Amino acid sequence: MFSLMESSSQDRQLPASERKLKKARDDGQVARSRDLANLAVLGGGCIALLLMAPLMFAQIRAQMSGQLVFDAHALHDPLTMLNRLGQMVGVGLGSSVVFAVVVSLIAVLGAVATGGWVTSLKPVLPDFSRLNPISGLGRLFTKDKATEVLKVTFIAGMILWIGFGYLAAGMDTLGALVLQPSARALTVLADWVAKGIALMLLVLLVVAMVDVPLQNFLHRSRLKMSHQELKQETKESDGNPQMKGRLRQRQRDIAQGNSVKAVPKADFVLMNPTHYAVALRYDEHTMAAPRVIAKGADLLAFKIRDLAKEHEVPVLQAPMLARALYAHAELDEDIPTSLYTAVAQVLAYIYRLKAALRGDGPMPQEAPAPFVPPELDPLSNVLAATAA
Repeated sequence: MFSLMESSSQDRQLPASERKLKKARDDGQVARSRDLANLAVLGGGCIALLLMAPLMFAQIRAQMSGQLVFDAHALHDPLTMLNRLGQMVGVGLGSSVVFAVVVSLIAVLGAVATGGWVTSLKPVLPDFSRLNPISGLGRLFTKDKATEVLKVTFIAGMILWIGFGYLAAGMDTLGALVLQPSARALTVLADWVAKGIALMLLVLLVVAMVDVPLQNFLHRSRLKMSHQELKQETKESDGNPQMKGRLRQRQRDIAQGNSVKAVPKADFVLMNPTHYAVALRYDEHTMAAPRVIAKGADLLAFKIRDLAKEHEVPVLQAPMLARALYAHAELDEDIPTSLYTAVAQVLAYIYRLKAALRGDGPMPQEAPAPFVPPELDPLSNVLAATAA
């Protein structure tokens, strides 16, 4: 309880970690720019309308021309008027559906442009804690709300200022349209409206260019962490040291068990008669030093010994060296440099033994008893600790 109070009392000044950012994203909390979405919808809608307008107006004009034709057939068959009305409604609905689909796609792209695609349903789930009026009042006086108010005020002021200026400058042009033919007047009016809309969109573009990095900054500010939160997250990421130790030991056991399959490739096997077995291999063309390719203790050691004898791999008794290699040499890695001399003595004996078995030399004498530094022998360390 004390740690929670301490964490809540600390100022969150540290930047959010990648783990917290990912968790927030999984919960649907990402930076979103409403101004960019508004610009995408309004700008994309205007462009789509301008591109579709010629075809739409051509279809509507053709349908209107047909509607205004009254002949004898139309008088004798009243259903003709209903058919014409249905055709015109179909053109209108089709144009509206196409326009709505285009604008909807643009709206989705505008929303995804800043925070990316999020598949979480958590933002749309009901949250009854938001119904608390006290917390609701608290949210009204936050940095985000203040930024939003300033931004909306700026947008409204700029649009009003540009709008009134544009209207004042265009009043003479609008007044002169009554003297123009209808087709010409409509074209000029459409151009005038398009330019006005372009100026409004320019304001939104400037605001969106500022709002996108601003929303990213505010999003990361909301996710800032305290020292206690960062310490707790690091602890959770690292996990329990005891569990990690057991996991590493289990991984080593599995690796040692799998390494038994490599025993037939070994040059020789060293054993502590009843507890440890280590299989070594050395290829002077591909290896800088001998390597342990299999090792095991107790029953696994006996399995390594039996497999070595089955494949005629020499097995030597060298208790201290076997214990030292088992404790300090990793699988498929070079042996420690402090054991080079001891292993070299055994390796030289193995070479002479194999040469004698091929008939290329005399049988060597007794197997060597290589010297191993006492500090590398686990048994010597245990005995020294017991004596102390």
